[in-house]
Amino acid sequence: MRELVVLGTASQVPTRHRNHNGYLLRWDDEVILFDPGEGTQRQMLLAGAPVTPLRRICITHFHGDHSLGLPGILQRISLDRVPHPVTVHYPGGGQEFFDRLRHATSYWDNAEIVPGPVGAGFAVETSAGRLTALPLRHPIETYGYRLTEPDSRRMVPALLADHGIRGPAIGELQRTGRLGDVTLDQVSTARPGQSFAFVMDTGLCDSVYQLADGVDMLVIESTFLAEDAEMAAQVGHLTAGQAGAVARACGVQKLVLTHFSQRYPDSDRFLEEARKEFDGPIVVAEDLMRVPVPPRRTSGV
Repeated sequence: MRELVVLGTASQVPTRHRNHNGYLLRWDDEVILFDPGEGTQRQMLLAGAPVTPLRRICITHFHGDHSLGLPGILQRISLDRVPHPVTVHYPGGGQEFFDRLRHATSYWDNAEIVPGPVGAGFAVETSAGRLTALPLRHPIETYGYRLTEPDSRRMVPALLADHGIRGPAIGELQRTGRLGDVTLDQVSTARPGQSFAFVMDTGLCDSVYQLADGVDMLVIESTFLAEDAEMAAQVGHLTAGQAGAVARACGVQKLVLTHFSQRYPDSDRFLEEARKEFDGPIVVAEDLMRVPVPPRRTSGV
């Protein structure tokens, strides 16, 4: 299963209908929680998403709407006796904030929480692929994340049968790339890896485009509308139109808009503005929504 579970979509101020940020990415066995804002533990309960499958948590920056839910999540991980380590990635320059949130209150600390500070050149291999991070443009140290699955090959049963390859020999061919005179390419087709990018609080910068380049799903903030573009630039945020333009320029397959300012009661306006720039699938995120990762692209696309 590959899907995004949206836990919260508000920016600095939550509303009656939008909780603070929170995004759970299910990517087969790798489950990653991004930016748990205040109230994330309860939103996970409402979404039917337990903490036990969590493998890692990614914090873009230490503003409250992106991180104040971390203490509750960590304490719940202990309470539920999660049996495996859970890694938390966060801006390395914010170590003091992580330390405070890690032990914000007294509780029975029974979890193996692995600090994973992020800095220049950050990259880590996960069961889902390579997780990387790049610095964004915001008043405090902020990083965007990208998950990239490696390309692979899909075995074609008819071609294997034509060459008389079966049983354990198939595994050997996959491992070595050749079995006698038969190469892996002769009995398989290309299987392009999928990718996901998570871009929160930032003004336009090179890293936004690098993170979004060719991804299957881009989750990106669209705090403001174009009428407030000057304010957005001053405080390090994007408009819905800018998010759409990034998706178009980068060849994104599916665009997910989120992190909406409470000053706009009509969310349809975000869709209308982004649609002027991007004609692909656009999702205006709502709390507790589930957004499937698009189908895998065909080879060569």
